[in-house]
Amino acid sequence: MLNRLILRSTFAAALSMPVLAMAAAPVIEVFKSESCGCCAAWVDHLKANGFAPKVSNVANPSDYRERGGIPNELGSCHTAMVQGYAIEGHVPASEIKRLLAEKPKAKGMAVPAMPLGSPGMEGPRKDPFDVLLVQANGKTKVFKHYN
Repeated sequence: MLNRLILRSTFAAALSMPVLAMAAAPVIEVFKSESCGCCAAWVDHLKANGFAPKVSNVANPSDYRERGGIPNELGSCHTAMVQGYAIEGHVPASEIKRLLAEKPKAKGMAVPAMPLGSPGMEGPRKDPFDVLLVQANGKTKVFKHYN
């Protein structure tokens, strides 16, 4: 009887593990153009780093940048929303995790343009780029520099 009880609780715990792991993954809404390959590669980067992306192909991703309060001059090819923050462009998942852990008073983050070597823009060359924190007042500061 005790062996069956132990076996049942072990089995139940094993079954609930994937559900718990999925529940822990932050959901991030991504708004992108249907034809954009680098956006799809960035979504794959998010999945590989523990996020649960919900992707919407939209006609004008820039509309979502505006709704998130990210200035047009910081624009890229896609915008995402996670836990009240706007994420513009090819922001590394590690910086999104840091943002969510630190919870600064900010509109979100941006990697302007589409720098080679950023997540989703991997290739033979890596250009330096900055991840910018877009503060509540709209000003930016470097959150992390990548070489």
